[in-house]
Amino acid sequence: MTFSATTLIIFDAVLAIAAMISALLVRFGTSEASQKLLETSTLNTAVIFVIVVIFSSHLMEVYDPAKNSKKREIVVNILFGTVASFSLFSVAYYLAPSVMIGRGLLLICLLLFALFQSCWHALYLIGNRNPRFCQKVLVLGTGSLAAQIGAMIASSTGRFALAGYSSCHTGNQDNRAESTPPEVPLEEILGNCDKLRDIARQVNAEIIVVALSERRGVFPLSDVLTCKLNGIQVMDAPSFYEIVQGKLMLESITPSWFIFSSGFQRTTIFSICKRSIDIMLSSVGLLLTLPFFPLIALAIKIDSPGPVFFKQERLGNREKPFVLIKFRTMGRDAEKGTGAVWAEKNDPRVTKLGKFFRGSRIDEIPQLFNVLKGDMSFVGPRPERQEFVDKLKQVIPYYSKRHFIKPGLTGWAQVRYPYGASVDDAVEKLRYDLYYIKNIGPFLDTLIFFETIKVVLFGFGGR
Repeated sequence: MTFSATTLIIFDAVLAIAAMISALLVRFGTSEASQKLLETSTLNTAVIFVIVVIFSSHLMEVYDPAKNSKKREIVVNILFGTVASFSLFSVAYYLAPSVMIGRGLLLICLLLFALFQSCWHALYLIGNRNPRFCQKVLVLGTGSLAAQIGAMIASSTGRFALAGYSSCHTGNQDNRAESTPPEVPLEEILGNCDKLRDIARQVNAEIIVVALSERRGVFPLSDVLTCKLNGIQVMDAPSFYEIVQGKLMLESITPSWFIFSSGFQRTTIFSICKRSIDIMLSSVGLLLTLPFFPLIALAIKIDSPGPVFFKQERLGNREKPFVLIKFRTMGRDAEKGTGAVWAEKNDPRVTKLGKFFRGSRIDEIPQLFNVLKGDMSFVGPRPERQEFVDKLKQVIPYYSKRHFIKPGLTGWAQVRYPYGASVDDAVEKLRYDLYYIKNIGPFLDTLIFFETIKVVLFGFGGR
């Protein structure tokens, strides 16, 4: 999740509480509202209200900057979120009536929250487009890597703005960081790195991104250190790319970057909690879905001949093989004439019912047994076949690093990138998988869980 989305969610939670307090004041007056606010049932309702309205806003893409670039889009998405919230509260009323409030008061709460949320998001959009509220980034370098970083900043909407570029010529023709012609607009090159501090001060740069194609022997250590000691944040291109894009810049990462960068930490407490949550979620999921297994099995048998379950060997943690279980979605002996191949869009091997199962993720339900058994986790990189792993390890650097944690039923790559069926897709998904492994934690797992719900409901990425 981006910095802007996190900011919006935090303030939305505060506004949700403010909307509920305002609704109580409007409905009951000051004295009676004060008494109700102290009641346990009201506090429980307030927690449920915040969770539901944030979740509904998330479902309706309220926190997606790309889909809220105009005030009209913001209002429309918030209205849809309000309708979704009311629908969820109506369901919750019958499940737990003791902690729910009256429909009239609920309607006032939702309308006030929609008003507060619309104003806040509109103001945030206006402020987000104002350069004064963006962090100005000075890119050190003028080569292809610098051009890539500059283009990424210019095309993004949010917390960063491109201040310009600084070239890095040492004066020695044979010992320059950039001996090739600049690949960035000449008018955006503000000077040479020997005056880096003056350039940064001139454009009020808050961040310097080191984007030099070659640093050995030419890195302006003294100038960069001066900027660092003067309060300017300094980071390399891969680290900045990770912050902005939510994935790793594999082509510019070295083994030393993995060693010295932050992250890749999994404490014993976190591992125990993650496994406990896996057991709980998989158990609940199986209890809810097992009654439907006979109906699903009957539908599969009617649709096409063959077994109900599809079993295939996949690689798990530290490339340990295990048998993955899914509902069968292809015809019998689908790979008899082709061998191991990726599934394609509109794959002819997929049955009519299988296409529906894949789009709705019903075929994935039996993998809850794999999670319960411990072969998989609920969240993690998707498990891959031995044949594909052997091939991809030869052509993609660091591909084997994705096997240092348990594979998952869902993952960061699955909610951020559509289904992949090529080496290029595998590279792109690896960027997300390694980002997850680097930043693994309860917050990211929770985000992926809710993103997965959205993916399942709206049917993104199935193949």
